[in-house]
Amino acid sequence: MRLSNEDHMQISDLAEALGITTRTIRLYEKLGLVEPPKRTDGRVRYYEKADVKRFKFVLKVKELGLSLEEMKELAMLFDKEQKVPEKIMPRLTELLDTHLKSIRQKVSILQSLEKDIIAYRQRIVDQFNLIK
Repeated sequence: MRLSNEDHMQISDLAEALGITTRTIRLYEKLGLVEPPKRTDGRVRYYEKADVKRFKFVLKVKELGLSLEEMKELAMLFDKEQKVPEKIMPRLTELLDTHLKSIRQKVSILQSLEKDIIAYRQRIVDQFNLIK
């Protein structure tokens, strides 16, 4: 018997809906990034709409490149502030700004490296009369 409907999802249905594995779901639960699921009397995990929203939030900050430690911090803040977005979003914004600064520095380094490689390649082509 399937438990999944518009109000509840079993782990396999949640995984499919989010495009992740059931193993990832269990890992996020173990790490405390999401709350442990509710269970039926038969110990079958099921997830409600709020759980899905939380998983989507975790997946989004992961996609944005935040570290596991930063994700844990946000999860703790989420729990501590009783799920009040007004308390969480300033810290999320701060983490994203820091991450964006780091990305911009890496892009700058890569752009400099690209210029060096292009110049070095051109010197090789010129020195050895290679056809471009």
